[in-house]
Amino acid sequence: MLNMKKPIDLISMILVIIGALNIGIVAFGTDVIKSCCGSIPILEQCVDIIIGLAGLWLIYVIWIKKK
Repeated sequence: MLNMKKPIDLISMILVIIGALNIGIVAFGTDVIKSCCGSIPILEQCVDIIIGLAGLWLIYVIWIKKK
């Protein structure tokens, strides 16, 4: 497991796990993020962007830890 020293690392890990679980559930026909955001497409898009940025942050953290 990664040594998560900063709160942003832990938050990013949680968001990426939520995003991954959501994608897995979408395969069965239910989008949890869409269900939670209701009928507000801009909110759903913002949540997806935040989860994507969290994934990019973790890629950066992992890349730096390798060096």
